[in-house]
Amino acid sequence: MIIIEIPGVKTIHAEHLVLDYNGTLAIDGNLIPGAGEMLNDLSEKIKIHVITADTFGKAAENLKNVKCELVVIGGQDQTQQKNEFIHSLRKDTVIAVGNGANDAKMLKNSTLGIALIQKEGACSNTVFSADIVCTNIIDALELLNNPLRIAATLRI
Repeated sequence: MIIIEIPGVKTIHAEHLVLDYNGTLAIDGNLIPGAGEMLNDLSEKIKIHVITADTFGKAAENLKNVKCELVVIGGQDQTQQKNEFIHSLRKDTVIAVGNGANDAKMLKNSTLGIALIQKEGACSNTVFSADIVCTNIIDALELLNNPLRIAATLRI
């Protein structure tokens, strides 16, 4: 569990980290260097889930050495599927990370939402649905290893 005390706001008791794959952990379907290792380190503290439509069909292969649960979604209303997934984990225990339009609701409804603006860009609605915005996945994952950074950003 990751505990984050945010003065004047709340204390987060996060048990789950839910991440989008393409645009978040990967660029053009390829895992961003260093992300897998950081996820494996974080897996000692928090359960990691990667939820994706797997646009490039590479998620399972690229995540085979990462300690995470891979959830591949498809079909209609991926936004709702991602939102239902965080609710199934108890949304108040979920930190969510994403960049796409189908991630906005997941970020908004989780206890902590982190939007990423990397090479793929980010949907503006997703950015406005997040609590924190980072410019790369490594920085976002480092926040979780350094909860005082999150507190400094979100304190009132």
